[in-house]
Amino acid sequence: MPAPDIVSLGEPMYEFSQIAGQRSYLQGFGGDTMNCAIAAARQGARVAYLTRLGDDEFGRQLRELWRAEGIDDSGVSTDSEGHTAVYFITHGASGHVFSYLRKGSAASRMRPEHLRRDLIRSAKYFHTSGISQAISESARQTVDAAIECAIEGRVSVIYDCNLRLRLWPIETARPVIRATIARCQIFLLSMDEAGDLCGLSDPQAVLDWCHEAGARYVALKLGADGVIGSDSRQRRRIAGHAVECVDATGAGDCFAGALLARMSAGDDFWEALPFANAAAAITT
Repeated sequence: MPAPDIVSLGEPMYEFSQIAGQRSYLQGFGGDTMNCAIAAARQGARVAYLTRLGDDEFGRQLRELWRAEGIDDSGVSTDSEGHTAVYFITHGASGHVFSYLRKGSAASRMRPEHLRRDLIRSAKYFHTSGISQAISESARQTVDAAIECAIEGRVSVIYDCNLRLRLWPIETARPVIRATIARCQIFLLSMDEAGDLCGLSDPQAVLDWCHEAGARYVALKLGADGVIGSDSRQRRRIAGHAVECVDATGAGDCFAGALLARMSAGDDFWEALPFANAAAAITT
């Protein structure tokens, strides 16, 4: 099998989404890094995924999904003692409500010795997220080991903040995320996350903070207002696209996947950024 362009690491999830006004649910799949992996694969990149699954029907269906999407699952192992993570989407007064059954999941039981380091070293890009670090201490150690492997193999690290305070307190998250920023080539975050992460509300100040933390390239997502790309020499703002937004869930994951797919195809960061911005808008 050809070497992957992208290796992504994280927690895949089996999804049940409530049909509005009914007690019935649509079955689907989710998880930030998995969404990114599938988005990249659908746009032509060769993608491998690293995680652990439970020895259950949900895990088997996830493997079937990845094979149908052309994703290399040779780095995915089965945990006979952990379950595949599940989440439910219901409808509350203020919109979607997410309920998770992920404590003790197989992915949260990942450890560094489970990594397929050869896959990481063979890739162009390694991708992971703050969620991958937040689900457990052993998962955090696994992310650290994977990033170290990527750096040693001269593989570019793409890190998506995806700050979720339901998973870990900001006092824990902030130093971990900041330390990871210093080790990545490209840092992705949204203005919604920036307020909690660095206490800033001005986009230019947020970008300054990211570069001070060590990020080389930053994509600061502004929702409907588009994105600002930044490095040590220049900043470019790309306007948002006017779309009829039905559901923005997963738009940031699509952004990451589209960015990685275009860079895998030979675009540089600046060339890939408008494409990713448009793809994220379309997916809503």
